Amino acid sequence: MTPSPQRARHLSLVAIGIMAVCTGSGCATSKQSTSWIRTGDPIVDGRSAIANGPEKDRSLWQCRTALELMRRGKFGEARELLDDALLTIGSSTAGDKEAKKSRGLFSSESRKTFRGEPYERVMAYFYRGIIYWIDGEPDNARACFRNAQIQDSDSESKEYSGDYVLLDYLDGLASVKLAGDGSDALKRAQSLSKNISLKPYDRESNILFFIEFGHGPGKYATGEHAEELRFREGKSVARNVSITIDGTQFQVQPFDDLNFQAVTRGGRVMDHILANKAVFKSSSDAVGNVALIGGAVMATNRGTQEAGLGLLAFGLASKIVSAATTPTADVRAWDNLPLYLSFAAARLSPGPHTATINFLDSTGQPIPSLKKTATMNVSSERDTVVFVSDQSRT
Repeated sequence: MTPSPQRARHLSLVAIGIMAVCTGSGCATSKQSTSWIRTGDPIVDGRSAIANGPEKDRSLWQCRTALELMRRGKFGEARELLDDALLTIGSSTAGDKEAKKSRGLFSSESRKTFRGEPYERVMAYFYRGIIYWIDGEPDNARACFRNAQIQDSDSESKEYSGDYVLLDYLDGLASVKLAGDGSDALKRAQSLSKNISLKPYDRESNILFFIEFGHGPGKYATGEHAEELRFREGKSVARNVSITIDGTQFQVQPFDDLNFQAVTRGGRVMDHILANKAVFKSSSDAVGNVALIGGAVMATNRGTQEAGLGLLAFGLASKIVSAATTPTADVRAWDNLPLYLSFAAARLSPGPHTATINFLDSTGQPIPSLKKTATMNVSSERDTVVFVSDQSRT
């Protein structure tokens, strides 16, 4: 049966509406290939992902791979990756087209360039600061630690500031090493430390241990539309660290806990919900259902057929808009971060020394599988820096 001119016009409008929504929301988009050969080696696979993966994930893979390189003592290679990643992580999103799109109703959060949550951005600067100190540049290391605290702060409303104990402590230590005054930074660190007693700075300390252990937090999404970003707690068998050098032993407690840092800003628990998108999706879907049902009923009556077809068209458009709305939270994560950050400094005579690092369980007993040994040649000209991870392969 040939439809009436009015009915044909309504059907055409429906078709045009479908095409418009699909075009605007990217119903048919080409995806960049994310396939590459997996070897099981995190460094090899990381470099492959950097070279062959989506550009939006490049900084994430650079951070993951840089950390693995540090754990193998390849600080020069890690430096290059972190420098490149920080150009993205530390940059503004103002010129990022994908970031702008991800804030719209029809784009997923995960399509934007990865800059990470605050705790992830903090760690990128933190690791770069360690490498600067390894290279004999405590001034640049201090700049990185300060930038890291900024990443954990609210720079606009000033409602809260960074609260990493270790970052403030290292800020002050670097100042002391540079013949400055680190007392203010030490006071800030002491005010933030709850369960540990921070040692006063020793300007003559010449061996610095940066220690990390445990497996850091993860991310997952909850909610009807997976719009709520949540954090899965990281775990650690180790609770403390014991360092023995030339027969002298001392224990080191965690300065910071990344579980706490992931879910808070300035000590305040944050609610990570992409509410606007989720509400819009639910509302438009419900409106579409009502319109479709009402339109179908009206279209069966000759007297209300035209109005019914119009309502059907509106309902169909609403359903399409709802389907195209993507409130899903971005759960991409820097997934090889540690759980705990710690630090120790000591004064040693120049020359060769051997340090034994034991990671201790909740009862204070060493965990044999995590034991590390570091052989160092302490310099008389600059600090000797030792980076120790329970996941280190060297």
